[in-house]
Amino acid sequence: MSGSSPELDELALLAAWQRGDERAGKQLVERHYSSVARFFINKDRGNAADLIQRTFLRLLEARDRMRGDSNVRAFLLGIARNVLYEHFRRSRRDGERIDFGARSVADLAPTPTSLIARERQSTLLLRALRLLPLELQLILELYYWEELSAREVADILELKEGTARTRIRRARILLEREIAKMSETPEIINSTISDLDSWARRLREGLPRA
Repeated sequence: MSGSSPELDELALLAAWQRGDERAGKQLVERHYSSVARFFINKDRGNAADLIQRTFLRLLEARDRMRGDSNVRAFLLGIARNVLYEHFRRSRRDGERIDFGARSVADLAPTPTSLIARERQSTLLLRALRLLPLELQLILELYYWEELSAREVADILELKEGTARTRIRRARILLEREIAKMSETPEIINSTISDLDSWARRLREGLPRA
């Protein structure tokens, strides 16, 4: 597979896994486990293991839904988004329709996260993320933690790219407001908001181990 692009390499691994090659499947899972774990761990930690497993099983079953130029990680995170939405819908015993553009994780899974952040800013950022409408939380995590492009975020959330860029900006504004509400001092507000990229990288590194 010399000279092939990473995307083609991963598509080949997926095709081999779908043909029954368990080693190819293990390699693909190892490459993307951290991304999928980060996706679920700040939304429903108690069910994260099951949701992660369900996501990879759906990837295995996705024989005919990927284009030849598909980004496997972005496609996988799109599956994770669908798995998460289905999980929250099943949890509603009253059959209520959920507007993920308005309801937050704090509304849908109010049990506080047990993540132990090493720094106050990290704790603050995680709490603020969980208060955003779920769709906006996903947008920020995909854009900052997973470092996906606006176009890839748009594909995952089934939006136009311009709409995704607008929602990224809106999500960041709402996140800053939530941080401001919870902060004890202006210094904490400023240090958290002004260096969001840096805090996102720290959380990216720490969440899979949490």
